[in-house]
Amino acid sequence: MDEQPEPAQEPTGSLDRRAELSEFLRTRRARLKPEDVGLPDFGRHRRVPGLRREELAQLAGVSVAYYTRLEQGNGRNVSAEVLDAIARALRLTDAEHSHLMHLAKPKQHKKRTPARAQQVRSALRQLLDTMDGSVPAYITGRRSDLLAWNRLAAAVFGDWSELPPQERNWARLVFLKPEYRDLYVEWDQKAYDIVSFLRMDAGCYPDDRRLSALVGELSVKSEDFRRLWATHDVKEKSYGVKRLRHPLVGELTLSWESFRMADDDGLSLTTYHAEPGTPSAEALRLLASWGADATRAGQSA
Repeated sequence: MDEQPEPAQEPTGSLDRRAELSEFLRTRRARLKPEDVGLPDFGRHRRVPGLRREELAQLAGVSVAYYTRLEQGNGRNVSAEVLDAIARALRLTDAEHSHLMHLAKPKQHKKRTPARAQQVRSALRQLLDTMDGSVPAYITGRRSDLLAWNRLAAAVFGDWSELPPQERNWARLVFLKPEYRDLYVEWDQKAYDIVSFLRMDAGCYPDDRRLSALVGELSVKSEDFRRLWATHDVKEKSYGVKRLRHPLVGELTLSWESFRMADDDGLSLTTYHAEPGTPSAEALRLLASWGADATRAGQSA
């Protein structure tokens, strides 16, 4: 199916890396309680939620002044060893640890500002076509852009080819299109997943002006996005189960898998399948047999 072109005009501005680092560390510190890390809790004498800066510095084995400078967004001279110690003290997940490294020392990572249009190789497009008829599948790129998909994915999720290229983006669909609130039974979880992915993307590409523009637009137009973006949560998840409420075939329970293309500049292939012999499998078979007609009918239902 269609591949999304890059717009001719780039928006100006980028995310403030220092502010991102500062807020990420502050929110991770605020979620820890003293008892979580073996420290005494003095109850009513504690004025701030979570650990104090001096407590976190003690756990990480650094001076309070050093940690304070880092939490203020100054990660220029911090070593990887110190960041590892702070990550352990904050009980960061692997995804959060990676995000911290990208925010504090972006020059150590090869994921830099994206300067060229993302392309889907012909072999990947052929792979999507071979899955058509049984497996809905699509390819996403940076900023959760939808770049290519097969007909069954369009029948399940909507015909993205009918949208302007700039609107073929999961974050825009989930937060700005009411029909996607109806489509996802657990819409809150889908929304959280999308924002967590964008946060990871922002750490990898802090100077991506298109990502900054997307975040700005969604922050203005969606209160739910603003609330989730303010949590600074990040995660990486490569599989799971989604329940959908399709306008033609009713409820679908689909397992999904996501495969990152290591040599394709951040592209990911996502596939969905139903357990054999279930009503969801039969519903997928029906959608596949109806093809493009099912896609158009579903959009107008």
